[in-house]
Amino acid sequence: MSAVIGWDIGGAHLKAARAENGRIVDAVQVASPLRHGLDRLAAAFGEAKAVIGSAPHNVVTMTGELADTFASRSEGVAALTDMARAQLVDGVLLYAGPAGFITPDQAVHRVADIASANWHASAALVAKRQATALFVDMGSTTTDIIPVVDHMVAAHGYTDAERLAAGELVYAGVVRSFVMATAARAPFDGRWTTLINENFANMADVNRILDALPDGADQMPTADGREKTLAASSARLARMVGRDAGDADDWQWLELARWLAEAQMRAIVDGAMLVLSRAKLDAAAPVVGAGIGVAVIVELARRLGRAYLPFDGLLDAAPAVRTRASQCAPAAALAVLASHP
Repeated sequence: MSAVIGWDIGGAHLKAARAENGRIVDAVQVASPLRHGLDRLAAAFGEAKAVIGSAPHNVVTMTGELADTFASRSEGVAALTDMARAQLVDGVLLYAGPAGFITPDQAVHRVADIASANWHASAALVAKRQATALFVDMGSTTTDIIPVVDHMVAAHGYTDAERLAAGELVYAGVVRSFVMATAARAPFDGRWTTLINENFANMADVNRILDALPDGADQMPTADGREKTLAASSARLARMVGRDAGDADDWQWLELARWLAEAQMRAIVDGAMLVLSRAKLDAAAPVVGAGIGVAVIVELARRLGRAYLPFDGLLDAAPAVRTRASQCAPAAALAVLASHP
């Protein structure tokens, strides 16, 4: 196929990647929180198409069917399928995991295959290019941890429920993860302090304090609607331990942020080690990293004693697009898979 656009409809972002003759030439991510309704998603499609253009072939995956906008995943798959068909018009196919690409008319019969299958698209591309690997994609909200064995996706689970139980889906992200969900307590001022169970701060605040937030990664409003500055992030983090930012020195908020980032890292390491405990991966199998959290994945590879391989290193992509393609890995994978069926 000459031109293909891969689309990944998430609960918070719409991602797209354009391939021409199998080469990724552009990729884009647009904030589109489905909790604000389908009109916001329609607007996001317009914004994305203004950047990435149109193509005669469009392939679509989704995770947004889980949004509480919908009463069920079936309703979500149907609504997002209709939205894709209305917005893209030409050559629309849906990704159904091991079942491959299907037409929108078949969606009603393949809901379980379509729902939240974006991870499988990325892993399937890795499996085409690598005999063995531990594929890890860390985004704004979640981290996927998928083994590849003998050029096959060797995941233990497929649905979100199965993958959560298997450690292959960890709700740990660079931006949207709530601090209160990262740990129950934290060390502060020489004592363990229980964290307040309120959405006062998220991991974007933690990573901003650590100067570890990738450019353009934080596209959502802050928890309190205030600025995305170091001082504002420190104030939000201070609330998590029942304080104001002025109650402690800057270095103390930095140390608290470091501990919370480490707590999130441990959750990802735990998931990876659970996966590795049954995956029979050769010691030489690298960790392949994608998403906005690649810095975390590099550290994960170090802790696991494995080589690190960037996902974009498996792509034919224009140099200026490589980082964006990795951050939109499922969309990029879809575009490549559809270009070379």
